[in-house]
Amino acid sequence: MTLLRNLSAIIFAQGVLHSVALAEIKPIEPPIFAKSIERGKLPPIASRLPKAPLVVSKLHADWVEGQYGGSLNMLMSRSKDVRLMVVYGYARLVGFSPKYKLKADILEKYTVEDGRRFTLYLRPGHRWSDGNPFTAEDFRYYWEDVANNAELSPLGPPKRLLVNRKKPTFEVIDATTVRYTWDDPNPDFLPALAGARPLYIYRPAHYLKPLHKRYANPKKLAKKVKKAGRRNWAALHNKRDDQYRFNNPKLPTLQPWVATTRPPAQRFVFKRNPYFHRIDKNGRQLPYINQAVINIAAAQIIPGKTGAGETDLQARYLKFSDYTFLKKGEKLDRYKVRLWRSAKGSHFAMFPNLNANDKAWRKLFRNVRFRRALSLAIDRHEINQVVYFGLTHEGNNTVLPQCPLYKPEYSKRWATLDLKKANTLLDGLGLTKRNDDGLRLLPDGRPMEIVVETPGEDTEQTVVLELIHDTWRKIGIKLYNRPSQREIFRNRVFAGETLISVWSGHENGLPTADISPQELAPTSQQQLQWPKWGQYFQSGGTVGEEPATPEAKKLMSLYKDWRNTSNTKKREKIWHDMLSIHADQVFSIGVVAGVPQPVIANNRLQNVPKDAVYNWNPGAHFGISHPDSFWFAKK
Repeated sequence: MTLLRNLSAIIFAQGVLHSVALAEIKPIEPPIFAKSIERGKLPPIASRLPKAPLVVSKLHADWVEGQYGGSLNMLMSRSKDVRLMVVYGYARLVGFSPKYKLKADILEKYTVEDGRRFTLYLRPGHRWSDGNPFTAEDFRYYWEDVANNAELSPLGPPKRLLVNRKKPTFEVIDATTVRYTWDDPNPDFLPALAGARPLYIYRPAHYLKPLHKRYANPKKLAKKVKKAGRRNWAALHNKRDDQYRFNNPKLPTLQPWVATTRPPAQRFVFKRNPYFHRIDKNGRQLPYINQAVINIAAAQIIPGKTGAGETDLQARYLKFSDYTFLKKGEKLDRYKVRLWRSAKGSHFAMFPNLNANDKAWRKLFRNVRFRRALSLAIDRHEINQVVYFGLTHEGNNTVLPQCPLYKPEYSKRWATLDLKKANTLLDGLGLTKRNDDGLRLLPDGRPMEIVVETPGEDTEQTVVLELIHDTWRKIGIKLYNRPSQREIFRNRVFAGETLISVWSGHENGLPTADISPQELAPTSQQQLQWPKWGQYFQSGGTVGEEPATPEAKKLMSLYKDWRNTSNTKKREKIWHDMLSIHADQVFSIGVVAGVPQPVIANNRLQNVPKDAVYNWNPGAHFGISHPDSFWFAKK
């Protein structure tokens, strides 16, 4: 079933994820809650689950129903990494299944009409982690009192809730049903709800109303604002209301584990949510594991701590270059190393800045022959063998071979080493003059010395750039590497100070025709090859620059065409047109893709897939594999 079909009818998830009437099962109480129930502090499980909980079963070949108990330890380098518990927990209104199909999750079901009218049905009896009902009021509160409140949201609702800059019509149908209707189709709505960092269209109204001037007693609210040291009620409300950052233990959640530690801290503990909406087929409420713990350590020592067995589940801060060391640690018989597949369009990509301030370089970067020459002068095979032991896919920043949209030409066009052709292209641009060191000269007489900037977070990038330096030198161009902090790095790119930057490629290398191709058009300032063109689109033309090349304009036109059709065949053709333009125009220079990601799992930790895709969006790293269904076997 294609994503389009999923979007055009009521979704009743079948197979590994499906809803079941609570009356048809006999739920099994987690032993950890026994004393709380006995003391009357917590109702029994039959009163905590929604009337139609979501059943999780057989997510992959080795998946089995588990047992309650245990503590899952992980390592992170910063307090703000606690947000990854929301990423990994992956409780979403709508989520991607392990096969990348959209399924109702927190929702019981949903319907879509004409691609623009979305009716969302909540699970009757579903509750927040503090036991209060999760209802349509939580959606109404967000839409009316947060998104459209000028003090809380000065810029109005999130842009992801706007179509052609127009808001949806929001309706409360009944206590468990809400509806959003746009004038035009909104194909991005459901994927946004399913994102690693999801679009939150609801709030725990019962918790936040006492912080909102519309509902709170003015004197009591003023005291709260003063005690918290905030400027006004809106600043206090926004501080306490952040479901993604997960840094307020008092904020109710729908995630499998509940935050209990307020930052800053070196150890963060997350307790199981007694009202979580998922169960296994035997009636055990998920998560199986009672608590998760994040210990904070310096990023550079996390691989060493992992190898010493100080974490039960780890991938973040581990690189492929750590693999050999981590394999040696397996001898301690504490963990197993898995190599999951990464799914970015390119693991390592270079982005010539078409918005560079330097006029001479900008003119060259906007000339396709120059970009092709740079790409042809990279020995991807050597990089693959020397750095990645021949395990990666060599080619452009594009969709991966496993993608249904893949064509070999998208990956290989202008992406195989050919120094003769590269030199010919440069000569054809009139770049024939050289200095005594053999470097070509720009039209203004400067030697062609290109500073390539990186965020400075990975020595692997330096090694790859050294290899590229050697082959670019053979076409008369000298490469210099400049690492910097991530924030400085991005700001320099956005400002046009950077000539070429290094980052990973397209976020999703495994799209279908019904997934938005917005990454292929200048739609975001975050796109390092044309940040000012992307900013122009994001701001509705108020800031940034309008795309200046015919091909970039064509990509924008195709993207708009994709949004305005719901026909999968037409969307597929649009995707191929856009992928073909990118392969021919080399707007970004991909090098290698599919670099394996080391994933460490405690030997006792069950249901962690042996083979899976490790990707941010879609996938939420571990989230798509449902860590709430991981469990510890007895020793």
